[in-house]
Amino acid sequence: MNRFFSGVLTMILTSFAAFSCALPAQGGPEAFPLPATDLPLGKAGETRTVVLAGGCFWCTEVVFKQLAGVSKILPGYAGGTKETANYEAVCTGSTAHAEAIEIHYDADKVSYGQLLRIFFAAAHDPTTLNRQGADVGPQYRSAIFYANDEQKKVAEAYIKQLNDAKQFSNPIVTTLEPLDTFYVAEKYHHDYADQNPYQPYIRGAAMPKVEKVKKYFPEALKGATTQPAK
Repeated sequence: MNRFFSGVLTMILTSFAAFSCALPAQGGPEAFPLPATDLPLGKAGETRTVVLAGGCFWCTEVVFKQLAGVSKILPGYAGGTKETANYEAVCTGSTAHAEAIEIHYDADKVSYGQLLRIFFAAAHDPTTLNRQGADVGPQYRSAIFYANDEQKKVAEAYIKQLNDAKQFSNPIVTTLEPLDTFYVAEKYHHDYADQNPYQPYIRGAAMPKVEKVKKYFPEALKGATTQPAK
């Protein structure tokens, strides 16, 4: 779906929040578990990256940029080739790309698993195949693009942990895909939500997720007096 021109999207914005991410079956978001298996924290000053796809990268970018320990986020494309790594091509749904974000984070302040917790609990709905709300197509799939075997093992274990606990009413459909190359998106996509706070799509699709993190995971936010559980 083209987010710029869809009149249908505007008509359903009042109910979009209901589709912004899945409701956990076991307790509320505040009870959402951390991964039982995680990567160890890094040394002071060490920066790591993770590439996640959970629908519109405008939405996932603004969700994660509010988190403590996140130093930079780049929207872009992952899963396809250089030739099709552009917004016009990816929007057709005919490329192998997903809209994704590359998260740069301080490894001594936040862990890979803590970021995955927000990804599954608040940033998107991991139970809808090739769809996030009104955005439909493989470019909006839920995916973790792992850079190494360690990232893959933690993600696999966490998905199993959540599915075994029936954390969601439906099974998680998030794919684990090896990260080949992350292609940075066109400049006008960067910080899109912050630069366009009154755009109907941002108000209806992105901001409910931002507010969900603020409400249920305040300890994870920049400036929080307490740090996330480790």
